[in-house]
Formats: sequence, structure tokens, C-alpha cells
Amino acid sequence: MDIYQILKMYFGYEEFKKGQEKLVRGIIDGRDVLGIMPTGGGKSLCYQLPAIVLDGIAIVISPLISLMKDQVDSLNEMGISGTYINSTLEQNKLMERLREIRENKYKIVYVAPERLNTGFFKELIKGVKVSLVAVDEAHCISQWGHDFRPSYLEIPTFINSLEERPVVAAFTATATEEIIEEIKYLIKLNNPTESIIGFDRPNLFYQVIKASNKFSYLLNYLRDNFQGESGIIYCSTRKTVESLARKLREEGFSVVEYHGGMEGEERQNNQEDFIFNRAKIIVATNAFGMGIDKPDVRFVIHYNMPKNMEAYYQEAGRAGRDGEKSHCILLYSPSDVVKQKLIIQNEYLSQEREEILYKNLQYLVDYCHTNDCLRKVILTYFGEMVEEHNCNNCGNCIDQSEMMDVTIEAQKILSCIYRTNERYGLTTIIQVLRGSKNKRLLEWGLDKVSTYGIMETYSDTAIREITMTLVSMGYIHMTADKFPILKLTSKALGVLRGETKVYHKKHLIERKGSARDKEEQRKKDVGSNYDNELFLKLRELRHSIAREKQIAPFMVFHDSTLKAMAEYFPQDKEGMLTINGVGLKKYESYGEAFMSLIKDYCTEKDIDIKELRKEEKTESKVEKTVEDNKEDRYRLTYDCYLQGLSLKEIADKRGFTVATIIQHLKKCDDNGQSVDWLRFIDDPLKEEKILDVINRIGLEKLKPIKEALPEDISYEDIKLIIAKNGLEG
Repeated sequence: MDIYQILKMYFGYEEFKKGQEKLVRGIIDGRDVLGIMPTGGGKSLCYQLPAIVLDGIAIVISPLISLMKDQVDSLNEMGISGTYINSTLEQNKLMERLREIRENKYKIVYVAPERLNTGFFKELIKGVKVSLVAVDEAHCISQWGHDFRPSYLEIPTFINSLEERPVVAAFTATATEEIIEEIKYLIKLNNPTESIIGFDRPNLFYQVIKASNKFSYLLNYLRDNFQGESGIIYCSTRKTVESLARKLREEGFSVVEYHGGMEGEERQNNQEDFIFNRAKIIVATNAFGMGIDKPDVRFVIHYNMPKNMEAYYQEAGRAGRDGEKSHCILLYSPSDVVKQKLIIQNEYLSQEREEILYKNLQYLVDYCHTNDCLRKVILTYFGEMVEEHNCNNCGNCIDQSEMMDVTIEAQKILSCIYRTNERYGLTTIIQVLRGSKNKRLLEWGLDKVSTYGIMETYSDTAIREITMTLVSMGYIHMTADKFPILKLTSKALGVLRGETKVYHKKHLIERKGSARDKEEQRKKDVGSNYDNELFLKLRELRHSIAREKQIAPFMVFHDSTLKAMAEYFPQDKEGMLTINGVGLKKYESYGEAFMSLIKDYCTEKDIDIKELRKEEKTESKVEKTVEDNKEDRYRLTYDCYLQGLSLKEIADKRGFTVATIIQHLKKCDDNGQSVDWLRFIDDPLKEEKILDVINRIGLEKLKPIKEALPEDISYEDIKLIIAKNGLEG
């Protein structure tokens, strides 16, 4: 049977996606292959289709046993016989499955890498013809990648132990050029046919948001944009996952959580609730996601910064696997960078490995501060040459913010780094520029340099923003250390001489009024001519079928397939089989039920199927207002702050405690009024100590944090650092 016939019969598609056919034909012709394809690019089809054609069993090595059942269920729904071997099987079930494998009942067997070199599995394979070994998530074999798994190093040993070497195929969505070479070397691919598809995901909208109150932004975003649709929210710690999930549930959202500290059964149940659409949002650490084949994730929000660009690309790439428009938003705050550095420091790595992780983290920090096209920055990281400077589909390219000339400010910052002999980090440079009276600064004699106090009218946030942007532009080099130092690059000379102009978004520099709160939200533009009411009815039918068969809804049909039905109103078998995603097996299983619903709908609505209607959605914004008396209270406190008073002096004048004054100033900061928190911190090293403890034990209560810190650090110090870094309790 021709591969195009197989493609249509089992998978329901008329054509291959880019790069698929080359790999499929390579495997069928007996060649090793390497597929580097973006998430949603159809990697699994590249080994599933050849497995049908080849004589014998294809072994698929997959890292997450929790997903194997879903993958096998999807195969069986398409009419492909598959099974899995992992530690979740009871002994009698395992024996039955091994017998069936020996009897050649299956074409595809999923196996965890830990099982490959066990005695029983080697014994099983002796009597079975292995046609193909497919290595999924192949980047896990690289010790220098972001997701190294030692068990993957067992794969070459297993392949070598087979009596007859089968075709070997390796697939991943996330790998730099260096890691691609390491995959080929370690798995020992034999002159492989390679298909390295571009890393671009055109349907994904990338955006970086610098919100002083992340939870407030998140709440408004969920209410305004994607109510009722699936999304993932990533957090850096288990504590944040639990706290954020609880808050969102209190706000009425359908939410489950997922992290490595949960009981296995609870974690599995929550994952299934999300996949089966019983819960719309999952709040998770990076323990969640690899191999999750849920196509209709409409948004991925990083509440905290991930550890590097590879991790961000992979996690954000879990949105829009069905090709539909989806959002990928990274909520940036400087405290997240501190958290990630603390995580690196606590891993007890070699100096070489530590430097690589710092360097990779810095690339992501630069991504958060660039004014360039975000898509271009991502693709450049993975070694792609990008000619277009405007993709018109990322936060930077569509941003209509007013740009201002910050060349003078940039010259002052660069000059300060030079005048202080390129020996200090960002915090110290900011303090020098703002003319801080910090005791340590004065002891070092930094109040004597010519740049001391030349930016005293600028906020800490504004100077930090410009400086980090200069880093992202390549004018400043930030060393890859625990305590990074700022140094000038050769490019800086052009700015210092006035030969090169520097521009930046005005609202991020001034931070006056409530520019952050006024930022206009992009509305989801569906952009296709399908009947939304029919689409929802088709989804209801899909849901009832999935519930009856105890499978995930997308295993019946993807949303994109249902939308096509709601656009073209297929009335017969021929029409149904023209819909992408409807194969012969799927038609035989579900075609009549969906056609019957479509026909009834057309009759009820008196629809002439030759005229297709386009519906537009409108959404309303929900805005929260603050009571006038509270606004007055905060304004009076801020007036005292502008007079240069200390926290104690403001508290005495206003008749409140210092803790309450900190709350007032935090509210002002959230509303866009500039607050220089460093003015109230007598020792910058306190901040690192406090953040270290918070990262370890969380923010549930202040007392445990206080008890874990030196006695000279007060509750007010802790509250100051929490406010300064925008941390959520």
C-alpha cells in the first residue's frame, strides 16, 4: 500500500507536514534518521507510519511512563495496534502483554528507557523481530542539555545488544547545534537522513510582560482573554504552584496543580483532569509537560522565569499543537533571575557546568529586555538565520508604545561602569548612579567617582531596565557568575562617542501613572469561517463519546477538525473524508454520529451549506476600582515618601506602623508610581539572604523566614524585600 494511502487511511491526512515524508521514506528504506521538528510538527507520525509498513515490531523509547497509555490509546483509535511496558503494570497484566508481544499482536511497543536493559526485556526481545527503535525526546541523552536523563545513556547499550541492528530514529523538538551533534554521536546514528525543520511556530504569539503585580495581571488576562479554554501556568517552586492554584480556585477558575512533591496518584489524576478537559487550567512546575499530547492548549503563561531558553521554548511550545492561534507569555521580574541563580547554586555542579547554566539563563534575561522581534531572538538561539525583523506576531513587533531616546542615559550608565573599573554588579552601579548613602558604598569610596549621583532623579526600576536592555543589545557584558559583574564591550564605544543612538519604550522608563494597567490586551482573533454554535455542539458530542469510551476528547477529533466540519458542513462519507483529521478508521467509528448532528443542525437553522457564515466574538473587560478613601491614604503616604522621609518618619507622621507604610508604598508601586526600595535597605547582601530563605521554604508565613535568618534582619527587612521583588504570598 502506498504511504499516501496509509497516511489517509490511518491518520486522516492528504499530505505530509514539512519534513515528515523525508523521514518516513528514510526509515522504510532502512536508513537511520534524525528529526528535529517543532512541537506540533508531527514527530510521532514519522515513526508510527513506517511501523505499519515494516515487518516486525517498532520499539519507541519514551521518557514519561505516565503518558504511554494516552499514546497507545491514540494509536488504537486510529486502528494501529500498540501497547506499552512500564512499571505501572501488575504482574499478571505484564505477563499477558509479554505473551501478546511474542505472538506479534502489536506493531508498536512503548518502553521506558529504564526497562531496556533489564533481564526480562532482553529475553523478550530475543524472540521478536525489531523493525525500528525510535528514540523520542532524544535531547535527554545530552548532559549539556536542559533536560538530561541518565537513563538515556542506556539506549546505545540496548541497541548494540540486539542480534540484528534495526533502523534507529531519533526525534526532538528542542536542541541547539551542539546538542544535535551530541545526539548523533551518543546514539551512534549511522549516516542518518536528517530533517531539521525550522523552530518557528507561526501560530504562537510570544510576549514578555513586566508587571509589578503578577497575580493582578494574570487575573485580568484570564478574565479578558481565554475564559473556558485550556491553559498551562508554569511556576518555579512547589510553594508558588500550590499558592497560585488556591488563589485562582478562590476566584472561580477551574484549576488543578502538578508538581514533583505530590503523591503519584494525585499527580496522575490532576494530569488526566486537565487532558480530559475536566479542569481547564493546570498550574505546574517544569515537572509537567514533556510528551503531553494535548493539542488545544490555548495559552502557556510563565508566572516565573524558567532556567534557560531551551526550557522556555519547550514549555511555551506546549501551546497550540493543533496549529490554532495561542499565546505564550512570560511574566518577568528581577527576583525570578535571583531565584534561578539560587537553584543553580544549590545543585552542586562543576564550575564548567555552572558557567554554562548562568550563560544560558542570561540569554533568556536578554530575551526579556530586548526591543527586537521576540521570535527572531528565539530562532537565533537555535542557530537559524532570520532575515525578517518584524514578525507581526509577538509582543514587541505589534507594540505601539512610544519610543524615547535614552542615549544620554545609556552613556551615563556605561560611563559609570567604566569609572568604577568594571568591578561591580548591577545593584552597586544603580546605587552609584542614584547617589546612594549606603554605608558599604561609602566605605568603598564610590561616592568619589564622577558618575556618583548623576541619575538621582531616576528610579531604581528605570536604571535597571535601561541597563539590562544595554546588556541584551550587546553594549554590556554580564559575567556568568554567582555575582555577575558588568563590563563594557567594544560596541559600547559607539554609544559613548554619540555615534550610536539607543531607544527604549517610554512607559517602561518613566513608569508614571498606571501605564502597566492601561496596556491594551490583544483579543483572540479566531480568523476562520466556521459556525461557532455548531462547533460547540460538535464539541459536546465529542465530549460525550470520549467520556463513554474513557479516552481524552482530542483522541476522537482535534478542535481544528471540528472547526473544519463547522465550516464545510459535510453531508456524506466523501465530504467527511475530505476533512483534515478524518481517516477511514475515525470515519467508521464516529462519522455517522457527527454527520447526523450536522444535518440536524442545518435543518434546524435552515442553512444553505453553500453559504458559509462568519461569526464574530465580542468580549467585555472587567475592571476593578479602588475606593476613594484608600487612594487618598496611599497618596498621602507617597507624598511623605517624596519628601525623602525614612520609613520610621513616614510611619510617625501618618500614624501607622512601618509594616503598613510598606504596604502603602507597595500599592503605589503597583499603580505605576516609582518607589526606590533600595533607599530603605541598609545592606544589599540582606536581599540575597532573604530571597535564599524564601526560595527554600516559601512565603506562607513570615515567622519561619525570620527564624531562618540572622538576628540583624528584621521583619521590616523581610517585608521590604518581598515588596521590592513583587513576590506573592
